[in-house]
Amino acid sequence: MWTVIYISNTRQDADNIKEVLVAEGFLIKIKPINENDKKGACEILVPRAEAEECHSALFSLGL
Repeated sequence: MWTVIYISNTRQDADNIKEVLVAEGFLIKIKPINENDKKGACEILVPRAEAEECHSALFSLGL
């Protein structure tokens, strides 16, 4: 099961965060909040088992 760990303001922000987290070894999905607005706010999701560790990584990276 996937868990939301971050909500970005734009798709570009979500893609940048995904790039950083994938480099750290996390499996990431991005889901637009509004399916009709592909460039708007997005949820960043990780497998539930990795959520706490990924959230800690976000914090330590200053994101």
